[in-house]
Amino acid sequence: MRNRYLDLLRAVATVRVVIYHVTGWAAFTVVLPAMSVMFALAGSLMAASLDRFGVWAVERRIRRLLPSLWVLAAIAVAAMLATGTSTWNTMLLLWGFPIDTPEATGWWVQGLSHTWYLRDFLWMVLLSPLVLPVYRRFPLATIVTPYLVLIVITVAGLTVPPVAQSLALYGGAWLLGFAHHDGHLERLGRRRLLGIAAAVAVAAVAWIAAHPGPRGWDLNDIPLGNALWSAAFILIALGCVRPVIGGNRVLTVLNARALTIYLWHVPVVVAVTHFGERHGLPIVGWVGISWRLTVVAVLLACLIVAVGWIEDVAAGRPPVLLPGRRIPVPVSPAPAGRREPEPAVSLR
Repeated sequence: MRNRYLDLLRAVATVRVVIYHVTGWAAFTVVLPAMSVMFALAGSLMAASLDRFGVWAVERRIRRLLPSLWVLAAIAVAAMLATGTSTWNTMLLLWGFPIDTPEATGWWVQGLSHTWYLRDFLWMVLLSPLVLPVYRRFPLATIVTPYLVLIVITVAGLTVPPVAQSLALYGGAWLLGFAHHDGHLERLGRRRLLGIAAAVAVAAVAWIAAHPGPRGWDLNDIPLGNALWSAAFILIALGCVRPVIGGNRVLTVLNARALTIYLWHVPVVVAVTHFGERHGLPIVGWVGISWRLTVVAVLLACLIVAVGWIEDVAAGRPPVLLPGRRIPVPVSPAPAGRREPEPAVSLR
């Protein structure tokens, strides 16, 4: 049965990412560490897929990820080649299967700056069949390992490849997703989880306060603080909170089109911001943020209708312009000569 609470978390995280990239408000990274939450949710779903489909779960996840990326990449690569900011080279082929950072030049350096998430997501999917059995044999040691690696990288000031840095930063969240799927968080109990989360959160705040980034408490600039704070958030969100969430059309659309929204929102935000700057429109302040957020929302809605159906095709669903439409079920008429009982009337 589908867990609508996980759908709610994913939807809120997706919206938060969009708003953050419009506003740049650092507080959003503290209130909701969205990227870590998205990795944790993906880890939980990946563990479920591996249990159900075995190693073929990797193919299923990749098949659902890549087609939407290919559409954006085809437009971006064509634009880079047409404008002369790039020439054809093998690094452009990485847009087909981004196990490393693909090439981006010109305007697209900003417009595609968020696609690191897909690179890291791909690596975690590929590694999951190997890591899940290890986690199930040594759960605590496996979860702690990425955090220890990140501590070593940070304290020692090591320079490592971006993929290794990201696996250390977000790998713990992915493994906490494994723990959620296997029921380990639930079995720890709320009191113990809250105690662990509080201890991790205190360590995170202490590190962040002592090592603020160039934008203050923006966790995107403080990897170790980000990882620890995110771990505390995930322990509470996935281990302590278990609300019952009903079906909702907006929730359905946001989840069925989460990848489309994520892929296209940064190019849209960058384009809208450049348009405003070029025409002397306010960019910052409530006026600048309000009009940009409105335009971004409208353009994303148009893109959801225009290219969102690719997610349906990739998932093996019938393509629809807008998901979640209820199909009416025909009601058979009552047999002749038989009357249906009238509903009881309540006076309360």
